Amino acid sequence: VQLQASGGGLVQAGGSLRLSCAASGSIRSINTMGWYRQAPGKQRELVAFIVKGENLNYADSVKGRFTISRDHVKNTVHLQMNNLRPEDTGVYYCNVNQRDYSGVYHDYWGQGTQVTVSS
Repeated sequence: VQLQASGGGLVQAGGSLRLSCAASGSIRSINTMGWYRQAPGKQRELVAFIVKGENLNYADSVKGRFTISRDHVKNTVHLQMNNLRPEDTGVYYCNVNQRDYSGVYHDYWGQGTQVTVSS
């Protein structure tokens, strides 16, 4: 499975960005699609994920500001980020968790896209 992320950039506090991630390759049985981020000097943290296109989950720090959505036909996941804050700055990574033919779940990661929010 290959993941191609796009949509990062530089924005002022209060602004918006939309991230997209397209999955391709051996798409079989996707369990979750989501986004993580890593700020300089910090560990990677969960931002949001969507389970089988229905159950949405968010980190407390982004609830009410970020919205995750999934396009099942295009195997794409989007993250709409509104009211951005400087603390949202970091590299955002797309993640797909998929079950293989043996029933084992695997994580796949995109290359990361930089989001910078200036104050």
